[in-house]
Amino acid sequence: MSKRKRKFSIHPKFIYIFLTILCFVLVVLSFKFSDSFVGVKTTLGNVITPMQKGINSVGKFFSDKLDFMESKEKLMAENEELKKKIDELSYDNKILAGENSNLENYRELYKLDKKYPDYPKVAATVVSRDGNNWFHVFTIDKGTADGVNVDMNVIAGNGLVGIISEAGEHYAKVRAIIDDKSNVSAMFEKTGETCMVKGNMESIFNGYIDVEMISNSADVKEGDEVVTSHVSDKFLQGLSVGYIKDIKEDPSTLSKTAHLTPVVSFDQLETVLIITQLKDSTEVKDMSNYD
Repeated sequence: MSKRKRKFSIHPKFIYIFLTILCFVLVVLSFKFSDSFVGVKTTLGNVITPMQKGINSVGKFFSDKLDFMESKEKLMAENEELKKKIDELSYDNKILAGENSNLENYRELYKLDKKYPDYPKVAATVVSRDGNNWFHVFTIDKGTADGVNVDMNVIAGNGLVGIISEAGEHYAKVRAIIDDKSNVSAMFEKTGETCMVKGNMESIFNGYIDVEMISNSADVKEGDEVVTSHVSDKFLQGLSVGYIKDIKEDPSTLSKTAHLTPVVSFDQLETVLIITQLKDSTEVKDMSNYD
């Protein structure tokens, strides 16, 4: 059998040395015989220049893509940061709006406190309401532990809200004057002539409360203020209830009826004042239970 021929191979080290020497020789020759290599240079330039352009175009394409990806990531990060700041600002705005609302409520309570300076009062927050959108019966966060008891008058806005109908140690329920079970003995602030303000949930949906038992001879005009009367056995005298409108004569009872626009917004109650002084019912003589 014939011996297998050995393959010819060159060590990479020798190839590297050869190429280095060749490059050095070409550099020396290019400097020494620069004129002779003009044609070669031109030919190589014509071949290499398009290749360089192509390589540069490819490089620029990938460079632009990388820049775009970096810009996109940067923009996305900035967008997330802006979203967080917007959420924080929205939360802060809500807090500020709530604080402003509370501040406005306290200002109204302060004005109301100054309106009736002779009566001791306790401020309370409405925590729940019964039934529909109207605060005809609602619960507050103050009770007997705070000096709040049944039959104490409750005010808000510019006047009378209602009366405490139930009191626990740390809560109380208020029956508003718009409730169907509410009857308030009242009078016209200018003349002192009496009338009866009767709660009616159907009427309050139209923005008013019913007023009955107005004397036929009473000098009553549109816009007259109605306040709690001196003959009420539960409501303290002089608390503003509302303003009269739509006066009509009732031939069957020889009296007048009217509507009353309340001085309190019974769909927006948040804070109230409880007058902790009870009406001295012994002052009321020879009268039926109006309230």
